[in-house]
Amino acid sequence: MKELWVKDREFYRSTFRIGLPIVFQGMITIGVNMADTMMLGQLGEIPLAGSSLANEFINIFMIMCMGMGYGAAVLTATYWGSGDRMSLKKVMTIMLRICMCISLIFTCAALAFPGQIMSVFSSDPLIIESGSQYFRISAFTFVPMGLSLTLTAVLRSVRETRFPLYMAVIALFTNVFFNWVFIFGHLGAPRMEIRGAALGTLLSRLIETLCFLIYLFRVDQKIEYRVRDLFLRCRDLVGNYIRYCIPVLISDTLLGLGNSMTAVIMGHIGASFVAANAIIAQVVRLSTVFNQGISSAASVITGNTIGAGKRELARDQGRTFWCMSIVIGILAALVILGASPLVISTFRITEETRTVAAELMWAVALMVVFQTLQSLLTKGVLRGGGDTRFLMVADILFLWCLSIPLGYFTGIVAGCTPFVIYCALKADWAVKSVICSVRLFRGKWIKM
Repeated sequence: MKELWVKDREFYRSTFRIGLPIVFQGMITIGVNMADTMMLGQLGEIPLAGSSLANEFINIFMIMCMGMGYGAAVLTATYWGSGDRMSLKKVMTIMLRICMCISLIFTCAALAFPGQIMSVFSSDPLIIESGSQYFRISAFTFVPMGLSLTLTAVLRSVRETRFPLYMAVIALFTNVFFNWVFIFGHLGAPRMEIRGAALGTLLSRLIETLCFLIYLFRVDQKIEYRVRDLFLRCRDLVGNYIRYCIPVLISDTLLGLGNSMTAVIMGHIGASFVAANAIIAQVVRLSTVFNQGISSAASVITGNTIGAGKRELARDQGRTFWCMSIVIGILAALVILGASPLVISTFRITEETRTVAAELMWAVALMVVFQTLQSLLTKGVLRGGGDTRFLMVADILFLWCLSIPLGYFTGIVAGCTPFVIYCALKADWAVKSVICSVRLFRGKWIKM
């Protein structure tokens, strides 16, 4: 019987050296989201629900970008571990070309069909109009957002975590400042309300992406990627990219679409449910941010270890990461139960929304344990091991064949309580936790 905890101090130092900057970056991002939510919450439930549902469409794009970025990182982490810099650059070039194409498609869709997109998420005309106003400005964020998200993933794969953290700090201050100015009309600016939130996010993204490109093309000495590398011939690595990265992109895209389907179900339940979920979601992100850092560290370390040819060590490290996720999940549940009542009390919402939020809190605290475990396995260890096709099937199968039908039945057909609806919508987390844990301990996930 193998021991569950690796006895190697350097392993733990590497985990926290990679993971902690990602944790801090995640906390800063959450701070930005919470600031947006709280500012819009001062305007009432309609702007809050409108921006929340509009961001569900944007989240599809963000998840696709993370799929592109972390799919590429499966290869770049391995090439970094083996010292093959040219192959690393070629993978980045393929990734950036795909990213630009998808970003432009989303930009055109948001500009041309804002009302139609919002009508998918809600039947309330006020929410649809509010979200459409948000789209008309936020549509221009797709290109800079895509570049910053994908480049962040690749930089992390070569153990460069400080610069993305610095960019997150810049994003925090610029986003909060611009939102404060344009939502409420301070410093002589027009009062734009929900459109001001979109403009603040756009300006923040433009500044962040400009800094990323300057760093990548002029400053970075690890990858040494330069403008001329955008024109590299990459045909020799297209097969590898398709084999390992495209399953991640497909998996994350369908996962994003599935999450949006759960938002559609919530949107048709009512504005109170949407607003309550938007409030609780901020606490969930805060409570799981440490797990995101460990998951990213697990993917990088696993990829580097396999790239160095150390198969058995990768298995031992995987079991230790599994144990870490259990501990983190329990701590996250306690944070949710402790912080949610305080967060809920800061919003100007109806008593009905407050009651729904309080009930959702208990469901979230239960399911977050499964969320942290399946996230560390699917986005961390197994993905870092190259087991991307198995993960693609697992993500698609359980979300689309289990959670979405259960959520529709409990939320729209049966009219169950918020607790039951939320657990049904997230049932795939529990199933994936079990299936992926079995996969991990059997050791069939490592692809050399």
